[in-house]
Amino acid sequence: MWKIISYRRSLIAAGLICLVSMFVVPVFAASEAGLKVLTVGVVPQFDISRIQVVWRPILDEMERRTGIKFVLRGAATIPAFERDLIQGEYDLAYINPYQVVKVGMRQGYQPLVRDVSQNLYGVVVVPGNSSIDSVERLNNQVVAFPAPKALGATLLVRAELYERYGVEVIPRFVLSHSSVYLNVALAEVVAGGGVQKTLSQQSEALRGRLKVIYKTDSVPSHPVVVHRRVSDQIRQQLLDVMLAMGQDAVGRELLSAVPITEIGVAKTEDYQRLDEMGLERFE
Repeated sequence: MWKIISYRRSLIAAGLICLVSMFVVPVFAASEAGLKVLTVGVVPQFDISRIQVVWRPILDEMERRTGIKFVLRGAATIPAFERDLIQGEYDLAYINPYQVVKVGMRQGYQPLVRDVSQNLYGVVVVPGNSSIDSVERLNNQVVAFPAPKALGATLLVRAELYERYGVEVIPRFVLSHSSVYLNVALAEVVAGGGVQKTLSQQSEALRGRLKVIYKTDSVPSHPVVVHRRVSDQIRQQLLDVMLAMGQDAVGRELLSAVPITEIGVAKTEDYQRLDEMGLERFE
């Protein structure tokens, strides 16, 4: 009889051990996985749904290659994104060059990679049927811009219009590049500031209703930056995998949607001269 009771107790104890292990192991695994979960931010040149379409497949491929989980955290507007960036909310982020020197480096972000095949430059667009063919005619006119600190679309355009042509415009901030182009096409404003990369990604129908009357000088393109709290080991892993994606067909196709044509190493000194251009006057 005692042997039967002892046997039953052994079975119960073994069952309890198994039951506990069912909970302990996943919790431990989640804890370990938590060390490799990175929050990602993308400057909202487009609406959130478009950013998901472009960046989620890239991050999924990076997850497959690294074992790191990437959580894409959306910001609806450029100012909202900048607030999150200032607070260090992102581990990894795709930001504009001006944000590198004015926010990124001061908050502990360091450039990781960028498109090294082409630089960023601003464009001024007007409705396709507009009689305006030079920026001199924009003086004291209402012009749409995505946000006060958008580098190519706002700051470079406003700075060059003023410094080279003495033109001052009345800015109307419409939160995204796509909204700029739509406002211009609908003749809600006489002109708008954008960048060539985002203009080229608009639908053919929308582009057909716009014409470019001005292009700014170029600056280094948008980088992916990484926060200093990310370990050197993971930072190197991110660098290696993103560079490797630029070397194979699958990765190149995914990156082309950004668009990034030729991915390469980004350095802080690439952006240093932006800090000396005095663009703060036009924010």
